[in-house]
Order: sequence, then C-alpha cells, then structure tokens
Amino acid sequence: MKAAGEKIVMVTAYDFAMARLMDAAGADMVLVGDSLGMVVQGQPDTLRVTLDEMAYHGRCVARGLTRAHLTIDMPFMSYQVSPAQALENAGRLVQEGMAQAVKLEGGARSAAAIRACVEAGIPVVGHVGLTPQSVHALGGFKVQGRGDAAAERVVADALAVQEAGAFCIVLEMVPAELAARLQTLLSIPTVGIGAGVDCDGQVLVCNDLLGFDAAFKPRFVKRYAELAPTIDAAARAYVADVKAGSFPAAEHSVDPGGRLYSSGK
Repeated sequence: MKAAGEKIVMVTAYDFAMARLMDAAGADMVLVGDSLGMVVQGQPDTLRVTLDEMAYHGRCVARGLTRAHLTIDMPFMSYQVSPAQALENAGRLVQEGMAQAVKLEGGARSAAAIRACVEAGIPVVGHVGLTPQSVHALGGFKVQGRGDAAAERVVADALAVQEAGAFCIVLEMVPAELAARLQTLLSIPTVGIGAGVDCDGQVLVCNDLLGFDAAFKPRFVKRYAELAPTIDAAARAYVADVKAGSFPAAEHSVDPGGRLYSSGK
C-alpha cells in the first residue's frame, strides 16, 4: 500500500461490536490499544493496563474481524525488562489474544525487544514521538520532535525501529513537517495520529471519532459523529418510558403461548 500510494486506515476497537462495525466499514488495521485504560476503564493514563486485559480485549475484537489486520498493544512493563520478556509476552498476545501483530512503544530503547519478536516470527508495529507509556518522563501528553535536536531524536528512533524489523510505525503528536520527512526516509509505512496528512496512513481512537465524550476534543481528532447526545437522549427516553409504565407495551410482550403479541403467529 505504501508503494502504491494507497492510504492505510487504522482504528482502535476494544470489543466485538465495534470491531465488526469498523471491519465492515473498510478499516485496514484494527488496533486494540492500551488506550482502553482511559477509554474503557476510565483511568487517567495507560499505565495500569495488564497483559491479561489486553489479551481479553484482543479475543473480543478478533471475533468481530473478517478482513482487517489485528494489532494489539503491549502494555507498560510487558516488554521493557528484557528482550526475552518481550518475546514471551508478545507470544501470549498472539496465542491468547489472537493478535496478528503487536505494537511496542519506543525507538532505540525498544529495538532489541522488537528484534527478538520479529526473529521469532511475530510481526511488530513500532511507535515513536509521543509514547503514552512514558507520559511521566515526557512531562505530560505533549508534542514531540519540536526543534532540530528533538526532531533528530525522533528520526533516530524511527530508523532504529525500522532496522530492528518492524513492518510499520505509528508517529504520534509530531510536527507535520517531521512526519512528512519520515514518510520519505522510511521504507516501512508510517501511520500518524496528530502527525499531519503526509503519513502513509492514519489512526484514531474509535470513541473519539464517534464523539462518545462531548468534553474530549483534542485538536488532532476529527469528530465524524456526535453520538454522546444521541445516546443520552435514547437513555433518557428509555428511563422515562419505564418509569411511566409505557415500556414494555403489548408489542414487546409475550402471550401465554410464548409468542410475541405483535408477531401474528
């Protein structure tokens, strides 16, 4: 797709229903992100997500896919200790989570872990720029690669990820000009989030693009729907109907013979 100039569409999903919808819509890659810590669990960051939780959500998502490539994030401290640890845990995500690839954050510091996984036959997606698992070291969720020295560090990290054998790399929250430069420097596809239009593909969190949280509006997200008000209205209507005794009505009820009154059978 990179060689052909065809854009790659990646999107997150955390359950069967969302995965099925995104797969049917034509997404090329579905990512079970450790962002589930924030999106699903309500945590302030991704650091508390466990490997067991990633594998569980991976299985749920895998059952909803028929064509999209499934990548699962390796959570914090599941690969940083040693390449051997990284390989063992990546293998668990393939076996238990049904992953077709795993994603590791970090550039040069993660190269040995990436190489160990790739050499064992596990495809790896890299991730440089803003790496959410390093949020405390970075001083928050901030743009990375600003200024010549910082940009060169991102470039070096991206090249290290490619050299280690990753087949794809996510560029998060880096200046668009830097992402465009990396798109040409790297032979592997770049997938951007908050990194401009010149990347080979884009990734967004499903809940963000669908507008599940009316209060969360980062600049890099385009809201393709505003579902929070729709869901709120539906939930309030349901509550009102039950309180008023108008639901269930006859057409939602079963007669003594076990048939729905409205079925005509």
